[in-house]
Amino acid sequence: MVDARGLVCPMPVVMVQKAVKTEQPDSLRVLVDNQCAVENVTRFARHSGYQVAVTEENGEYTLTLTK
Repeated sequence: MVDARGLVCPMPVVMVQKAVKTEQPDSLRVLVDNQCAVENVTRFARHSGYQVAVTEENGEYTLTLTK
């Protein structure tokens, strides 16, 4: 899991890139708290071959990336 709450772009994307590169997970949960991070992480994940599901609760977003 990558917890990027409280961080502004590009840090959430950098953290996800690092996790994908080092762990090569089949699935990964990412926590963010702003729409810009949702859009940028989603773009990176799709470009990297992941499908992305997004849920929102109380202004926090959970992105579930799956191969």
